[in-house]
Amino acid sequence: MPQTAQFEITRTLDAPREEVYAAWTEPGRLSRWFGPRSFTAPAERIVADVRPGGAWQVVLVGEGGFEAPLGGTYREVDGPGRLVFTTGDPDDPGDGPASVVTLELTESDGGTAMRFHQFGVNTDEEHARQAKAGWTEFFDRLAEHVARA
Repeated sequence: MPQTAQFEITRTLDAPREEVYAAWTEPGRLSRWFGPRSFTAPAERIVADVRPGGAWQVVLVGEGGFEAPLGGTYREVDGPGRLVFTTGDPDDPGDGPASVVTLELTESDGGTAMRFHQFGVNTDEEHARQAKAGWTEFFDRLAEHVARA
């Protein structure tokens, strides 16, 4: 049986829920915050077919042209309040890590409460800890982006 691990991150963002949802679903907006600070995510290298069964992919580009593609499939799309998507294929992960992410956005005192939950397959606690740290950095950038929008 594959190892599983999960974690949750909650944030309150200083932007309307529609703005936060757009930052998650529009390639031009996603490119401004998705990934670690040491990488870029060129908008022309982002696919966001935001519908159930649609694919998403972001190619992160690092120093020296190093590329790290990330992607999966949207399972649920109920904007601007909820997205459920995969990373990899959690139904058939092979030997690699894969996960299901549930993103919930609710209005909160003029801003947006964001709840991010990731359930990983072929993921041990150390990998989940590293993933959580990575997403935390992504969300710092997201907060900066939507505050300027």
